[in-house]
Amino acid sequence: MKTILQILKQAGGWHHGLYLKIENPPYMALVIEATDESGPCGLPAISVCHYGEQNGDLMRDPEMCFEFGLAGGAHLNPFYYRNDYVGVEQWSRNIVGDHYVYLTSLHQQHERLAKVWDNNLRLQGFAEAFEQQHTPRP
Repeated sequence: MKTILQILKQAGGWHHGLYLKIENPPYMALVIEATDESGPCGLPAISVCHYGEQNGDLMRDPEMCFEFGLAGGAHLNPFYYRNDYVGVEQWSRNIVGDHYVYLTSLHQQHERLAKVWDNNLRLQGFAEAFEQQHTPRP
């Protein structure tokens, strides 16, 4: 998720209370926010989401949650995927009771999806849209 990491860097990095909404017509707005809970390995977590609307309800299309790590350089490791329009919610890494659960094949799918989504966000110009929206004007 190089595009998301670029946006996070421009925003001053991860911090509690982080909330970024990037408008980039004609695409759905992108929301990046720190979650209240840590990821399954205890690292800070972020949600990255496009929201649509159906019958007055916000719909995630999609949402992915990532752990934000710095060891070996800033990186995002997916652990959650949700798309409300198709009724899918998946945890590829999670803590269940006191056990760490890692679903290898599903995690690999999440990594591939994140890579494709990141490329789409780059091609759609979300990093540039963020920079334009958050650059102070003289």
